[in-house]
Amino acid sequence: MILGIDEAGRGPVIGPLVLCGVWLAPRAEKALRELGVQDSKAFGSNARAQERRAGLARQIRDHAGHVVTLIAEAAEVDRRVTHGELNRLEQELAIAAIESGPRADRVVADGSRLFGPLTRVCPRLEARDRADATCVAVAAASIVAKVERDARFRAIVAPFEADLGPVQGGGYVNAGTERFLRAYVARFGCLPDELRQSWSWPVLQELGVSPTAGLPLFSARLK
Repeated sequence: MILGIDEAGRGPVIGPLVLCGVWLAPRAEKALRELGVQDSKAFGSNARAQERRAGLARQIRDHAGHVVTLIAEAAEVDRRVTHGELNRLEQELAIAAIESGPRADRVVADGSRLFGPLTRVCPRLEARDRADATCVAVAAASIVAKVERDARFRAIVAPFEADLGPVQGGGYVNAGTERFLRAYVARFGCLPDELRQSWSWPVLQELGVSPTAGLPLFSARLK
């Protein structure tokens, strides 16, 4: 049994960070490879890519021995960023993922510098750069994490689209997110609760945001 670990949503200015763990037996690894499971970024970001990832996420859950998604909400990300602990947050989520399911013979996590320190507490862990491109279990975790992150972002912005129009940009630091934030402030006179106020993006400072520490808000969903 191999456990793959990856995250989605480290960089956005809106919404949560999602870390996923996927447990695969050898037969499931082979089946998912044949289904086309690969790094979630390889599919792109358009509607067709999102549909493809969503379909694969369902197949991953069907084949996996266990799947866990761990969520750090924007306020918790803010709190940890203001203390210089964003990497520590991801490491804690990874340990929580490892401990949530059956013992894996191998654990592979995406990011040598990020997850390398965890080998002290989990000797069977392999921290690799670009593991989502070389390990099917990590690629599967990247897809499930991305689908979960996208769904949570859509749930945040969907209630406002009737007033503000379609929201583009996925909550990342880009023109689509800037348009949404400016329209939100113009309409409601404040910024969304799910905004990461610790991000050093000039647009936020222009809109009156000063970095603050949030409260810890965690949730988890098991297969």
